[in-house]
Amino acid sequence: MARFLFIIPFLLCASAASAQQQPGHDACARDVSRFCRAVMNNGDGAVLACLKQNRTRLSKACDKVLTEHGQ
Repeated sequence: MARFLFIIPFLLCASAASAQQQPGHDACARDVSRFCRAVMNNGDGAVLACLKQNRTRLSKACDKVLTEHGQ
């Protein structure tokens, strides 16, 4: 689970400062733990693919973050 704390900010490829990346992490943290727990240790690409596979089930906030980052 600790690894997950670093996945979303890097996953979204945001070039902003760490403080600006935090909302993306917060928005998707629950969705990752809910839908993608099984692939969390398989790398960032696996988590992103899982989020995309579960797109219709994601929270509005996480979906918005993904959309804003071209995913």
